[in-house]
Amino acid sequence: MDTFKNSRYFPHSPRAVFAAIQDPVRLARWWGPNGFTNEFQLFEFRSGGPWVFDMIGPDGTRYANVSVFAQIEVDRQVVIEHTCSPLFRLTITLDPEGDGTRVHWLQVFKDAAFAQAMKHILEPANEQNLDRLGAELGLA
Repeated sequence: MDTFKNSRYFPHSPRAVFAAIQDPVRLARWWGPNGFTNEFQLFEFRSGGPWVFDMIGPDGTRYANVSVFAQIEVDRQVVIEHTCSPLFRLTITLDPEGDGTRVHWLQVFKDAAFAQAMKHILEPANEQNLDRLGAELGLA
């Protein structure tokens, strides 16, 4: 398996969810699994724009990340290409649903063997990421 899919409903408009993605201060607060923090070195939120940052684990370990915002559709979708190991594409789609938004999180890894070996970490980490997004939306 090289693809991980998550979906979550939030009682917030697509515009409000998108705002929590496009703002680097807000994104740094919720990005990643529980216990992680972020330090952004470069954040150019535009199609083709670079995103370079460190995720810092609960034990202080720094994990370097280099990505590109491959595609951005305002209030609709953000596609992120993770260009350092492990290579993956993350597509975050915002679909209006009732009075809120259904967030679809689709993560596709280039290396299926890596994805399978890390499934036990990736599946709960992606759910935690959405939990943290929900908490961030509650702050707005």
